[in-house]
Amino acid sequence: MPHNQPVLAVDTRDGHRFELIRVPCAQPRRRLLLLPGMGLTARQYIAFAKALADRGTEVWIHEWRGLGSSNVRASRSSNWGYRTLLEVDLSASLAALAADQNEPLFFAGHSLGSQFACLLAARHPDQCRGIAVIAGGAPYWRRFPLWMQTVLIPAFTFMPLVARLVGHYPGYRLGFAGRESRDVIGDWARTGRTGRYHAPGFGQDMEVAMQTLTQPVLGLRLADDWFVPETSLQFLLDKLPSATANTVVVTGRNGDKADHYSWLKDPAGAAQALDGWLTRYTPDKAAANSRA
Repeated sequence: MPHNQPVLAVDTRDGHRFELIRVPCAQPRRRLLLLPGMGLTARQYIAFAKALADRGTEVWIHEWRGLGSSNVRASRSSNWGYRTLLEVDLSASLAALAADQNEPLFFAGHSLGSQFACLLAARHPDQCRGIAVIAGGAPYWRRFPLWMQTVLIPAFTFMPLVARLVGHYPGYRLGFAGRESRDVIGDWARTGRTGRYHAPGFGQDMEVAMQTLTQPVLGLRLADDWFVPETSLQFLLDKLPSATANTVVVTGRNGDKADHYSWLKDPAGAAQALDGWLTRYTPDKAAANSRA
C-alpha cells in the first residue's frame, strides 16, 4: 500500500536497504524513533505518527528487515536474527538520524518493537531521552495466565521447528506474525522459554546493560489487550530497575475495544497518553534559554 510521507533511504553495511518513514510536524519539540511490532510494516503506523505530529512530535518509523520497503525477504538463503536487527539495522537508523541533534530523541515500540526499544536504548543510552513501551512486554511463558501457558509452551518449540523446516516462518499462513526469518523466531522463542534476552554473537550482555538504564520509561497498556497481560509488561519493566517507570492504561472510545492491534485504527487515545508523557520529559526550551 503506497503512502505520501517523506522517506529517508538507509543502507546498512551488509547491503540491506530500507526506508525510514518521516512524519514531520511544523514546530517539533522532540523526535521519536518508532519500532513496529512483529510482522507489521512501517506504513501501518502512519496514522498514529500523524496523531503524535499534531501534538509536537516528529516521528521516524523504522522498517524491519524482510518487510515493507526492505530489499530482502526471509528465505532459506536469507536469514538473520536479533543481533542483526539490533547491531546492524537499528544502529543504521540511529546513524541516519544523528545529523539532526536539535531535538531530544525518544525511542518507542509496539509489541516486539517495544522490546527492541529497550535493547536499543541499552546499546545506545546516550542517544535516547526516554523509552515508550506500547502494548508490549517480555514473552516469558511464566508471566502469562495458565490458559496461555498451555499455548505458549508448545509454540516456543513448534514455531522455530516450522521455520527450520520451511526455511522461514510463514506467519501469514499460520495466522501469527509475518514472513519471519528462522533466527528471529528462534531468538524470540528463546526469550519466551528462558525470560532472558540473549542471541548468539551479541557483543554485550543485554540483561546487564538494561539494568543500568536511567531514562524514564512509559508502559502504555491497552485495556483490552489479552495478548500481552500486565504481568508480561511488568516483567519487561523489571529488567530496567534503575529507570523511572510509569504505566498508563488506554481504554477504547465510543464502545470500541482497545486491544493489541485495534488501537492502530483509532490511535488518538494512545497518542494523547504518549504525548502527555513525552511532554513531561521534554526539556523546556524557553526555560533553558532564559537560564543561558
